[in-house]
Amino acid sequence: MKITLRKAGEQLTVYVAKKDLEEKVTHLENPGMWGGKVTLGNGWVFQLPDMPPETRLPISVEARKLEG
Repeated sequence: MKITLRKAGEQLTVYVAKKDLEEKVTHLENPGMWGGKVTLGNGWVFQLPDMPPETRLPISVEARKLEG
């Protein structure tokens, strides 16, 4: 599923265009974010692709939805 990751201040958010949904990230599996799971405020969990740690935001990526 195509998602857009953004940072608003210190808060990381995910926008899912297909669902017209924007949610705050409540949990990161990896401190560097990339290659790990992210949990959104609505309970959805996405597996993010492996990317270099210095990848700049905002960015649209293909992520796999695991739960929710």
